[in-house]
Amino acid sequence: MEIRFQNSPKETSTMNTQQLRDNFHVPGLMKDDQLQLVYSHYDRVILGGAKPVNSHITLANHPELRAEYFLERREIGIINVGGDGTVTADGTIFPLSKLDALYLGKGTKDVTFKSNDPKSPAVYFLLSAPAHQTYENRKLSKEEASPVTLGDQSTANKRTIYKYIHLDGLKSCQLVMGLTVLNEGSIWNTMPAHTHTRRMEAYFYFDVQEQHRVFHFMGEPTETRHLLMANHDAVISPPWSIHSGAGTASYSFIWGMAGENLVFTDMDAVAISEIR
Repeated sequence: MEIRFQNSPKETSTMNTQQLRDNFHVPGLMKDDQLQLVYSHYDRVILGGAKPVNSHITLANHPELRAEYFLERREIGIINVGGDGTVTADGTIFPLSKLDALYLGKGTKDVTFKSNDPKSPAVYFLLSAPAHQTYENRKLSKEEASPVTLGDQSTANKRTIYKYIHLDGLKSCQLVMGLTVLNEGSIWNTMPAHTHTRRMEAYFYFDVQEQHRVFHFMGEPTETRHLLMANHDAVISPPWSIHSGAGTASYSFIWGMAGENLVFTDMDAVAISEIR
């Protein structure tokens, strides 16, 4: 498990392209039959990916957690963006199709990931945060996530938003998770931009065509930088940073947050005219 420490706005403003990528860009989260994890000191979240193809993958414990098992003092959100599969949690089997989500609470000991068909493997994005109490292990399908269509084709941001783990959805201690699917011909996400110093955020880009990329914008609103994102790349967004993107074609992305506020709409808006 890779460990990444925090960076201040002042420090980040002096970084070159490679330094930005080393600190905030998480490339290639999905590798066949492997579990990839990155521990970020922003709100102590762990983001990762599991892509079981020829065998199942276990959510293994790591010595850095100083725990008896991975979820001894943590919760985790899981969203499948690939083929059909199953997640087994302490003997309970949860079938997950594409865009289905699963929440597993503190105290869940044994977690395994499987695919139904190796020719169309499941692709699981994971986001974990410290937890202070136990909430029910629950699945939520994409149909149950109250999808809402927003934006307009004239501003190239027509999209459908699915909210899974939030104050009025799957219960959690501090995780908030969902995803956004952009319509064909739309490329902009989260513009106008915002920050929320009460919680960090992570993006995971998927359904990005091989020959295309997403320009992900980060940094303080008046000190913006960008990262080039490919399919199955993730980005760590500090609480003080904007998080917005424009693709060379339409794409989808998972957004996940952790911090002190579970209200989805808790954000500090930044007008487009104020961004530098």
